[in-house]
Amino acid sequence: MKICADQKCVDVFISGGGIAGMIAAAAFGASGYTVLLAESTIPVIEGDDLQADLRSTAFLRPARALFERIGIWDKLEPHATPLEALRIVDTKNTPPQIRSQRLFEDSENAAHPFGWNLLNWVTRRELLNIIEKMPNIEAKFGIGFKSIFTRTSEARVKLNDGTQVAAKLAIAADGRNSPLREALGISTQKTDYNQSSLAFTISHELPHHNISTEIYRDGGPFTLVPLQDLNGKHASAVVWMNRTSDSEALLSLDEDDFNLEMNARSAGILGQLKLLSHKNIFPIITQTATKLSSERAVVIAEAAHVLPPIGAQGLNTSLADINLLLDLCSAHKNDPGHETILDEYQRRRSRDISARSKAIDVFNRVTRSQNAILQEMRLLGLKAAHDITPLRKKLIRAGLGLQSEL
Repeated sequence: MKICADQKCVDVFISGGGIAGMIAAAAFGASGYTVLLAESTIPVIEGDDLQADLRSTAFLRPARALFERIGIWDKLEPHATPLEALRIVDTKNTPPQIRSQRLFEDSENAAHPFGWNLLNWVTRRELLNIIEKMPNIEAKFGIGFKSIFTRTSEARVKLNDGTQVAAKLAIAADGRNSPLREALGISTQKTDYNQSSLAFTISHELPHHNISTEIYRDGGPFTLVPLQDLNGKHASAVVWMNRTSDSEALLSLDEDDFNLEMNARSAGILGQLKLLSHKNIFPIITQTATKLSSERAVVIAEAAHVLPPIGAQGLNTSLADINLLLDLCSAHKNDPGHETILDEYQRRRSRDISARSKAIDVFNRVTRSQNAILQEMRLLGLKAAHDITPLRKKLIRAGLGLQSEL
């Protein structure tokens, strides 16, 4: 980092050191930019820590292309489980009875997985190791963003330890309650579903065959995402969506009672399930920023968009933000905060984020509903989405992000 008078001078300042923030740092660092990243918390990189993020992320095919582009895939791949197909199971009643199930495979690219699943805490650990070894990245964990002042040539940032930074571009990657986004005066639009998800890791009796499974009833999907074997047993990460009151009740159960409820909800898809970890709970909302750029600044990832955990759209949409920024910066290599870059980022990402958030919002409302008519519509929609070949191919491409900016 250069020292300019009493402040550090960098090409890119990033507020937020979660998965998206560290990937953004690695991406800009690998592209030759100097980067300073600030994160108010310390990354949790041990799975048995009670603060560990037990969710997993299915990084879709375009995400791997980005990781290969910036030279980090070889560090992540050993910890990744290939995802060969998506199985959608429709159920009704309590305990759930299977009405129909369909297997979605990308027949045009059958030799290639549609994604790779990694536990979030493992991804954080590997990304931390990566950025710490990159000489043009400085990461300040335990030190957060405090204030920003922008002018046409640079953004001047102050951190809460007194550090002052001059940057050509400031990136808000600091979550749904983004302090940098708020300092830029950018508001959000939010939908609260009174819905939460439980995240945990399980072992199961039957092999998953690298198939991700979403089991629908009311309340939201029960999703089983394949992991590598743990302690010699088949394993998956689970995201279980429900009304918040139901999720809180499940969270309070002891392990034996929770295993009973979990096995009933899974409809026996993978045989007997057993909890392997503690459980985390996360609120489910849709939230989008009203703007994605400001003078010398952009918002990305959950600072820009928060989506329900359906179809692996959340973090993969964040990676589309980063990928487009890199592409746009190539036209103004020496000035990543150029007005032309920011205007084009705003235009192109707003369109995709708006369409994606609206589609997932509708899908979530239908799949969580207790209404019998909507449940029948869900069943008919599942059959049509799979059985009508052109529609199936279009949905697979859209889900993979092949029709977005990534």
